[in-house]
Amino acid sequence: MTNYRWVICAMLFFATTINYLDRQVLSLTWPKFIGPEFGWTNDNYGNIVAWFSILYAVSMLFAGRFVDWLDTKKGFLWAIGIWSVGACMHAFCGIATAGVTTGVWVADFAKARDLIQTVGNTGSIISLSVLFFIISRFVLALGEAGNFPAAIKATAEYFPKKDRAFSTSIFNSGATVGAMIAPAIILYIAEVFHWETTFIIIGALGFIWMAFWVFIYKKPDANIKVNSMELDYIHQDAKEEKTVEKKGKKLSFADCFKFKQTWAFAFGKFMTDGVWWFYLFWMPKYLQIQFGLEGTKQILPLTVLYTIVMISIYGGWLPSYFVGKKGMNPYAGRMKAMLIFAFFPLLALFAQPLGSQSYWLPIIIVGIACAAHQAWSANIFSTVGDMFPKSAIATITGIGGMAGGLGSFFLSRIAGKLFDYADSTQMDFLGFKGQPAGYFIVFIGCAVAYLIAWTVMKSLVPKYKPIVI
Repeated sequence: MTNYRWVICAMLFFATTINYLDRQVLSLTWPKFIGPEFGWTNDNYGNIVAWFSILYAVSMLFAGRFVDWLDTKKGFLWAIGIWSVGACMHAFCGIATAGVTTGVWVADFAKARDLIQTVGNTGSIISLSVLFFIISRFVLALGEAGNFPAAIKATAEYFPKKDRAFSTSIFNSGATVGAMIAPAIILYIAEVFHWETTFIIIGALGFIWMAFWVFIYKKPDANIKVNSMELDYIHQDAKEEKTVEKKGKKLSFADCFKFKQTWAFAFGKFMTDGVWWFYLFWMPKYLQIQFGLEGTKQILPLTVLYTIVMISIYGGWLPSYFVGKKGMNPYAGRMKAMLIFAFFPLLALFAQPLGSQSYWLPIIIVGIACAAHQAWSANIFSTVGDMFPKSAIATITGIGGMAGGLGSFFLSRIAGKLFDYADSTQMDFLGFKGQPAGYFIVFIGCAVAYLIAWTVMKSLVPKYKPIVI
């Protein structure tokens, strides 16, 4: 039997890695480079992150439908092409800000920075720079919204149900790898070549991926590199799938919202996606505020944090064990695994108290919490393929992604305002003052989010029930 399905999985892994590298450039460069240049506060940055989240959420709602309509190959090409353009656009926000503010337009990053310094961190510089970054984040969000619907659809096309959680955990680990290698690569480039160059170099990686995808991806039935034995393995669920999906019939967009399975998936994403994005977007600032670590000093702790997250790859194996060894159906096995993973984020309750001993303790704790999230994420994505026909998978994934983006929007807006309020009032919370008190409050919310999500999902869909159309 050939194993070409793992080549496809590898391509999905690299796409997800690039996806998260592009997201990380701003969060890593703003505390030391971009923020001081434009005079941003926590609220300014939180505003940019929140708008990215809400734009990503709205885009996800339509991206899944777009991928189902255009199909996997073309849908993925459009998605990564758009987000790569958006990633590169960030580099020119300084030039645009300087040009609009001073009326002098230059085609040189260094000269644009000099023009901004002559004006100073005025209200116009701050508001214009935030606006241009939000526009760039909009293009980035528009494209990145297509990554997971297309990847989940490709996984459903190339893997049987029993292997989908594991294959999803593998390609989803690209998010962790992207976050893990980002500090060393991005902070080094920013230190040596300035922050603008970082956006261009990282953004260009997507165009390289596109060149490979054009030649590598074909449907299994039309792919000469997939032999008959592998094709039989991929289609082992064909009999069941034919009973739930009549050929040529598809769920309408409105019909998707009639099922409790859709709402269960959406609520699970709403409660938990924002937690992952909070850690992803705010940990660099947390290390600076709480421990005085900035720039290249953050490379080692952040690399260690996301190295720990790599253990999440086994999150896709656990439900396979429950299905293969314990005889559970795929949905029951995934829900049992997700309940186990939901307890690990509770460790975040101790991140701040133990941080007084050493910054390595919250790094390890947040690393474990993020690993639990990624294991949870691989399984919650796979529940869509368990219950919905292939023709609707990208659409449902998009709806869930929208809900996750909304959750991230609210958490980012609350966090940005809370941190500035805590700093200005020197708020006291359980022995912590100022911004550290604000972080403690958010860590508590992040800790309990998964158990709440699991409880609601289980109450909405207590047993395996595939959608029949």
